[in-house]
Amino acid sequence: MSRSLFASICTVCLFFLFLPIALADAAKTLQIYFIDVEGGQSTLIVDPANESLLVDTGWPGFNGRDADRIMASAKAAGITHIDYLVITHYHGDHVGGVPQLASRIKIGTVVDHGPDQENSDATRTGYSNYRKALSQSKHLVAKPGDQLPFKGMRVEFVAAAGEAITSPLPGAGKPNPLCASEPEAPVDPTENAQSVGMLITYQHFRFIDLGDLTKKKERNLVCPNNLIGTVDLYLTTHHGLDLSNSKVIVDALHPRVAIMNNGAHKGGIPSAWQIVHDSPGLQDLWQLHYSVIGGKDHNVSDDLIANLGENDQGNYITVSAEADGTFTVTNTRNQYSKRYKK
Repeated sequence: MSRSLFASICTVCLFFLFLPIALADAAKTLQIYFIDVEGGQSTLIVDPANESLLVDTGWPGFNGRDADRIMASAKAAGITHIDYLVITHYHGDHVGGVPQLASRIKIGTVVDHGPDQENSDATRTGYSNYRKALSQSKHLVAKPGDQLPFKGMRVEFVAAAGEAITSPLPGAGKPNPLCASEPEAPVDPTENAQSVGMLITYQHFRFIDLGDLTKKKERNLVCPNNLIGTVDLYLTTHHGLDLSNSKVIVDALHPRVAIMNNGAHKGGIPSAWQIVHDSPGLQDLWQLHYSVIGGKDHNVSDDLIANLGENDQGNYITVSAEADGTFTVTNTRNQYSKRYKK
C-alpha cells in the first residue's frame, strides 16, 4: 500500500473516530427552566456539564406547592441535587420556599448578598428560616465581579448588597445616550435594592437575571456607560413591575427575547410591559402568566403565555441555548416552541 493511500485511509478513520465527539459537543445545550411560582421567582439552570444553579425558591406555604414545582423541573432536567442556590434577596416570594425545598433535595452551596438589610419583621423571619434550613450547606456571600466555579457556563455577579460592578465587562462600556433623559429614581430602602444580579454566559449566549433590583440600582449598571453590554435573553426584573425595568436599562441591554415571571395579579404592569415590548431589537416577549391588570392591550398572544387562567396551573417556560447563541423557547402548556438564531 502506498504511503499516500495509507495516509488517506488514516485521515478518514480519524474523521469517523472523532465525529461522534464533535457531534456530542455540538448537541450540548444550556437548559433554563422558568418555574411558575405564582408571581415570585424560581429559575433552574443546568449547564452542558450537568451542573445546576437554582435562583430563588418561590413562596412558603401552599402545601409545598413551589418546592414541588421546583422538584418537577429538576426531574425534567435529570438532576438529583442542586449544586448552587442563589438567593437574590429575602422577600417571601424569593426565599420563602427554602425550608420546604431543603427537605426534598440536597443543596450544595448557597449564595446570597449577606445579612438582611430591610427593617421588616417579614424579611427578618424569611432570612432566619432560610439560614436555619441550610445551616449545613456551604455559604458564600456574592460580591459584584465575583464568579461561581462552573465548568459548563460562566456565572458572574454584576450587583449585590446595593453595590454594582464598576468596570465594563468584555465588549461593554459604551456611553448610554438614554441616561441624560431618564429621571433619577428615589432611593429604595427595601431588600429589592440589595438584590443579587447575575450574567450567565454559555459561549455566545448571554442571559441576565437581576432579581428585583429597582430603578436606581439598575441605572448604576448602565449609566453613564453600559457596563454589561447586550444580552440574548432578559428575565424582566421584579416580575415586570414599574419599580424596575426602566427604559434606560432595557434598551441598553437590547435583548432579543424577554421572559416575564409575573403572576396573574402580580407584575405585568402595563407601563413596564410596554417598555420591554417596545425595546429595539426585541423579537418576542414571553409571559409565565396572563396579566389581569394588563388586559388585552398589555399581554402577548396566548401561544407565548404559559398560564392563561387565574388558577394554579404550574406550567413553565423552558429555554435551550446552543454554543453559537441560538436558542429555543418552549411553552410547556401547549408545547409551542420558537427558535431564535444568532
